[in-house]
Amino acid sequence: MSNADSNTRPAVEADGGFEAPPGTPAAANEDPSRKLAELEAKHAEVADAYLRAKAETENTRRRAEDEIAKARKYAVEGFAESLLPVRDSLEAAISIPSATPEQLLEGVHATLRQLTAALERNKVAEIAPTPGERFDPHRHQAISVVPANQEPNTVVTLLQKGYAIADRVLRPALVTVAGAS
Repeated sequence: MSNADSNTRPAVEADGGFEAPPGTPAAANEDPSRKLAELEAKHAEVADAYLRAKAETENTRRRAEDEIAKARKYAVEGFAESLLPVRDSLEAAISIPSATPEQLLEGVHATLRQLTAALERNKVAEIAPTPGERFDPHRHQAISVVPANQEPNTVVTLLQKGYAIADRVLRPALVTVAGAS
């Protein structure tokens, strides 16, 4: 028998039984009740850590859901606050029964400036393509294709401005588009 074989085979005791080499599971189980107690303690520790982590995850999920619900509920608050002066101006305009058409027009222009400022503060941008600008189906809606003395697939007339928040179109601009000649 080679030296390698003697290291991997269990030693034979005098009574014919086998002795487990040191470091094997049989050698580690010298006191099964002590080992069982250690494993039960370790299991209790791991189970406790698991339950604590699970509870923390659940609390974090609940807090995130509450924050999302509050964000949805109050998202429009800043926008509404910026529109209140516009409403006040409109109410003031209709409360003056003897206003002249010139006064009303001046008030309408002032109110439009207030509304424009409120929209700008809330990052609402106009989409107002100019004649000759390339038609963009993501930002423009073609109402009709008309013959025109300009390059095909370009804006001929702006019929109604569009609006966007950041890159998201709220309403596309309504336009007529030049057709192929």
